[in-house]
This record gives sequence, C-alpha cells and structure tokens, in this order.
Amino acid sequence: MLVLGVGFGLVLGMALAGCQAEEQALAASELDVAPLEHHFVEADCPAERCAEVTVEALHFPDAPALSDDLRHRLLTLGQGFSEEPVQAQASDSWETYAEAFFQQARAEREFAPAHGASQAVLQASVVERHDDLLIIELNSYVYHAGQAHGLPMTAYMVIDERLGQVVTLDEMLLEGQAPAFQAALFRAHEQWLLEQEADSYFVGFWPPVESRNVAPLAAAWAVTYNVYEIAPYAFGQPTLHIPLSELEGIARPRYLSSSQP
Repeated sequence: MLVLGVGFGLVLGMALAGCQAEEQALAASELDVAPLEHHFVEADCPAERCAEVTVEALHFPDAPALSDDLRHRLLTLGQGFSEEPVQAQASDSWETYAEAFFQQARAEREFAPAHGASQAVLQASVVERHDDLLIIELNSYVYHAGQAHGLPMTAYMVIDERLGQVVTLDEMLLEGQAPAFQAALFRAHEQWLLEQEADSYFVGFWPPVESRNVAPLAAAWAVTYNVYEIAPYAFGQPTLHIPLSELEGIARPRYLSSSQP
C-alpha cells in the first residue's frame, strides 16, 4: 500500500506539474505588443505644401521577426498593394518609404494645383484577441496633391500565438475547402446587397469577387474589401461577416472561437 501511495503521489505530482507547465506555456505565448510612432515632414518645400508621412504602428519587443513582417506589410500597403508583398517595390524601412514619398511629392508639385500637400498615413491596431489569436488591422491612407481624394487600404494580419507566427487563409481552412469558403463569402455578399437595397444595375455593375482579406473574429469571420472592389468609392471599404455556423466543416476548429454557442 505504501508503494502504491508513493506511486500515486508521484503520478499526481507529475500531472499537476504538467498542468502548471502548460498554464505557464500558454501565458508565455501571449505576445507583448507595443505602439510605434513616427512623423516625417518634407524639408525645403513651399509653405503649406510640405508632404507628410505619419506612422502609428505596432511592434513586438520579444519577436523581432514579426515586427519586421508587420512593417513590411504596412509599407507594402502604403504603396497600393493589399495582399502579396511586391519585394522589388516595397520599401524596407519607414525612412526609406518617407523619402520615396517626398521625392514623388516634389515631382508632382510641378503639375498639381498650387495648394494642398501630399500625405500618407500608415496605421496598425489590434482588432481582437481571443483563443490565442491576435488579429491586427493594417490601414493606409495615401493622398497625392491634386487628386480628387486619397486611397484608403486595409489588410489583416492574423497571428497564431500558439505557433508564434502569421497564419494565412489557406492555413485556417480545412484542406480542399477554399471553394466552399468563397461560396459562403458570396452568400454574405448577397446579404450585404439586401442591406444596401442595391438595385439590378448596381448588382450587375459590381459583382462579387473572391477575397483573402479575412479576420477570424470571435463572433464571425470578417472580410474587408478595399474601395472599388465590390462598390463605388463612396461606399468606402465594405466589411462582410460570415457566421461561424457557416464555417463549420470549412474552417479548422482552431480558428473558430471556442466561445461560440
């Protein structure tokens, strides 16, 4: 009996230690996120026409590779690319981006009206954090002097904190379920059209398009389109929502909130 008691005690102790280690690992998996800000102003330019670049981003003090990834994605977005980074054209630092932007602004002043100034705003913010998923929204707004309006763009960056890395839409879906996901997205688009009370002309001129700009939120998956993708500029950047119930059997359970009903 004494031997059994010791053995049971050892097993129980190991189990408790394992639970404590698991809790510590889960706690350690949460990334430290900190704000990062820069403000660049063009030098040697006409009064009230100096271009500006404002950065309101984030970085990960303990994960420099993720910080580099976020910076690259945001700089790429600021050059008009929403999804796949274009390595040959993307700047590699905030300073490089600002200098290139100022150089373009100087060239544009020769043809732009004698008022207004070019500006670029690059922002990153945490949209939601649940189930060890960190969903970050990247936004850019770029206006060149003389244009009728600026160009806003949005992209999501989804970090699986258990893995410590960014995950793509393909990695969030079960194998072979990409077509089923797009079908669910198109159903969400139909619902959006009803909410907009869109007429037949609008429906015909602005058909649904596939998207990979997905945020797996706790209540639903959000899919944000950029201007001119599914609607005129005046509609802004429409965000469609796919209910979690429609994603069962399509998305990996890991990326469907554990708190859903």
